[in-house]
Amino acid sequence: MADITLISGSTLGGAEYVAEHLAEKLEDAGFSTETLHGPLLEDLNRSGIWLLVSSTHGAGDIPDNLVPLYEAIKEEKPDLSAVRFGSIGMGSREYDTFCGAIDKIDTELMACGAQQIGETLKINVLDHDIPEDPAEIWLGSWTKLI
Repeated sequence: MADITLISGSTLGGAEYVAEHLAEKLEDAGFSTETLHGPLLEDLNRSGIWLLVSSTHGAGDIPDNLVPLYEAIKEEKPDLSAVRFGSIGMGSREYDTFCGAIDKIDTELMACGAQQIGETLKINVLDHDIPEDPAEIWLGSWTKLI
């Protein structure tokens, strides 16, 4: 089975919980995982499968712990053509910038050649007291696309 690097960006910890929950589910399914909360670009393998989980705060802002990674990707434009990735965004649909952070991250990854696997899951935290639940359902279909 494939190695999957889970990358979380979180302000209050919700995205970290989702990433850790999904890592457990992936390992139960036979995948090997590594979970990194707010890694730097140099911490990441430039090939393989990444699964990003990011909350959005403010006006579509990226969580502070993911800003260095996002800015490095945006400025350095590394070759990520050997990276395939999935994305989960978390936010409140009450804002017009709903899940704006994951949209920005997806755009930069694809601009560097990374290929997205499936559709981005956008979780409205107002509809889901436990965001791990919709993320786990999405994960079941996402892993079939790997």
